[in-house]
Amino acid sequence: MSQRHHSAASRNSPAGNGSVSSPDSTVKQIIALILFVGIPQAVGFLGSLLTAGQTDGWYADADKAAWTPPDAVFGPVWTVLYLLMGVGAWLVWRRRHGVNATPALALFVGQLVLNSIWSPLFFGGYPIFGTAALWAAMVLIAVLIIAIALTIWRFWPISRVGALLLTPYLAWTLYASTLNFYIALMN
Repeated sequence: MSQRHHSAASRNSPAGNGSVSSPDSTVKQIIALILFVGIPQAVGFLGSLLTAGQTDGWYADADKAAWTPPDAVFGPVWTVLYLLMGVGAWLVWRRRHGVNATPALALFVGQLVLNSIWSPLFFGGYPIFGTAALWAAMVLIAVLIIAIALTIWRFWPISRVGALLLTPYLAWTLYASTLNFYIALMN
């Protein structure tokens, strides 16, 4: 295979990191990027609205792990994670003409739904259901971790960069699970 042909094949392979020629217009690509980034941001915003005031209520007085960051850290971290998630999913979507990206994107949507349920369950559930809500949130976050890992696994052959963009999210969710576990155990 000639060097020129090999380079073009690598660039256009599903797992490659180069750009893939797509029949989509630039406008369609930009609109899709905005949607892929905007939807996770909207999920995060909705979660923050649904849990507004909860961090000043029972959570402020809860026995928290020594490794719990200040409340001010969570918003900026999640904003960046949702941005990375959206770009990762967009990169997979862009390659959908060469591979079947539907299962990977379906997993992405599924984990995003699980993500959207956690905050209301954890913060809003405790005043109603007590510690049972914290343990239910722990089960949910464990399922979420599996869903994120499966999403990364499905993204990998389609877009390695897209998969790698989800790894900080997985790491943060693993970290958050330790916080959830400690609070469920100690409160």
